[in-house]
Amino acid sequence: MAPTKVLAGARVVLPTGTVDDGRVIVDGTRIADTAPGRTDVVDVSGHWVVPGFVDIHNHGGGGGSFAGGTAEDVLQGVRTHRRHGTTTLVASAVTGDLDFLARHAGMLAELAQQGEIAGIHFEGPFISPCRKGAHDEDLLRDPDPAEVRKLIDAAHGHARMMTLATELPGGLDSVRLLAEHGVIAAVGHTDATYEQTLLAIDAGATVATHLFNAMPPLGHRAPGPITALLEDERVTVELINDGTHLHPAALRLAFHHAGAARVAFITDAMDAAGFGDGRYMLGPMEVEVADGVARLVEGGSIAGSTLTLDRAFKRAVTVDGLPVEDVVAAISANPARLLGLDGRIGSLEPGKDADLVVLDAAFDLVGVMRRGEWVVDPQLG
Repeated sequence: MAPTKVLAGARVVLPTGTVDDGRVIVDGTRIADTAPGRTDVVDVSGHWVVPGFVDIHNHGGGGGSFAGGTAEDVLQGVRTHRRHGTTTLVASAVTGDLDFLARHAGMLAELAQQGEIAGIHFEGPFISPCRKGAHDEDLLRDPDPAEVRKLIDAAHGHARMMTLATELPGGLDSVRLLAEHGVIAAVGHTDATYEQTLLAIDAGATVATHLFNAMPPLGHRAPGPITALLEDERVTVELINDGTHLHPAALRLAFHHAGAARVAFITDAMDAAGFGDGRYMLGPMEVEVADGVARLVEGGSIAGSTLTLDRAFKRAVTVDGLPVEDVVAAISANPARLLGLDGRIGSLEPGKDADLVVLDAAFDLVGVMRRGEWVVDPQLG
């Protein structure tokens, strides 16, 4: 029988706050409250231990695409993000032909069944051509509840979220359908007004897809979707904290107004995350990545990110000046709750999966554990 692992001496971030000189006990795949039998003590003095990261919006990494690649491509991306602390990941598709999306969802559903991913996020094709970003305009369509249902069914119970421009014809009925089937309806790639966004929230929308991006800017006479999404307690707002998608002041504004309990850090990563500059495909669209910034070859729109959540964590603390506990909420606890998985992941509590990240004093990642096994062994003793 394998010895119980005890991570000792770290600053441990718990739901109740940070414990100095704390310890985390790992018995098999779970966190335990006591250490029965033999123990293997890992001295993590001078480090932080935080819950494993949860990414609800991610298109790929390590050269592998979630948006159109093979199962091995998807696994390559999943493994890349795990090495950067993301122990739970939802695979995001992009706009495509509806039949292709349904077939691709079937493959992703098999990986979800195997526990490799936590489900599927459909970003498109039911989005606004006015705010299409890096989506193929020729493949966009108005939300049709029958077509929404087709994608839900193709995911075989593993559809987690769908991004919609809810102001389009069929948008509100599609939101209601998603809510009835336990799928998160997310407002994004939208040209909605403030009033139209409120209607979507009342219909059941609960997430803002990458807030500020691919939606009208906040205006003092036309407050638009940003204001509606920030002020409603029912909505969690996604933020891409890579220094490209958001100015630090915009990020702080979102945290200040929504509060740490209503923010979810995401990567919106594409294939190049953890891989490097070069030419890539995001669905049917060609992307050029230069200096870590992904843009469409044609038109120059930002095309996802090359972000990993360990970098988002470090930036949030060292650049944005956010409290570590708030960052942990945004990067672990809140997205776990959105997925309905907070009984198993998202915090370091006895009985939950032993998913955790070890950070050094400068908030650089040195260790990752998933379900009790080291993905990145900190080799600290």
